Amino acid sequence: MDNIPNSGEIESKKGFSGAQVAGIVAAVMVLTAMATLVAAWMFLHPRPFTPVTLTHDERQQLEDKLERVEAVTGVEAPSVSGDTAAPDEYTADGKLRPEAYSEEGVNRQVSFTEREVNALIATNTELADKFAVDLARNLVSVKMLVPLEPDFPFFGGKTLRVRAGVEVAYRAGKPIIRLKGVSLMGVPLPNAWLGGMKNIDLVQEFSAEQGFWKAFAEGVESIDVAEGTINIVMKE
Repeated sequence: MDNIPNSGEIESKKGFSGAQVAGIVAAVMVLTAMATLVAAWMFLHPRPFTPVTLTHDERQQLEDKLERVEAVTGVEAPSVSGDTAAPDEYTADGKLRPEAYSEEGVNRQVSFTEREVNALIATNTELADKFAVDLARNLVSVKMLVPLEPDFPFFGGKTLRVRAGVEVAYRAGKPIIRLKGVSLMGVPLPNAWLGGMKNIDLVQEFSAEQGFWKAFAEGVESIDVAEGTINIVMKE
């Protein structure tokens, strides 16, 4: 009878000692601190985006589309390869070849893939690794990495991650461009900070006045954004 342990002794053998509990708590705190530091580093030092590089066939298709846009609008299209003009646009002595203007038989419908849009950005701007566009149903989303000057308060020398979404559609005979929101480092900004422009149709708001939005609305026959593509039909 004297060799039978009491219930208090059994419970003490099954449980952790005070030193063990303190060690576990300390280990959890260290791991949590390390995870927080890693997350903060990735948060403030996001990796640059990978620029889109088109294949030869993709570049040729994009050049054909841009030439179509240039023929309709009269505005020089951006270069896919970085050159200002194709070799066949020059004469043998290196001068730009003259060409008669004509809209006859011009296809006014043009579509761009998500890859083509990002490739244009990568080729014609310095934002290749800092700006990316996503195309979904009636939604154009952008991601931007914004480097800050070293003397910027609190975040000096860091890189901010900015995201924005814009609804792009065509309804009731007119285009719709509506800001859906802007987030900074994953936190959505209040509408008041955006000048009250969130969920406001910019075309409807500003097309009554002479300027870009009026010209844009009057020049578009239809516009459709689908998964990975944007299709535009321009008026005569």
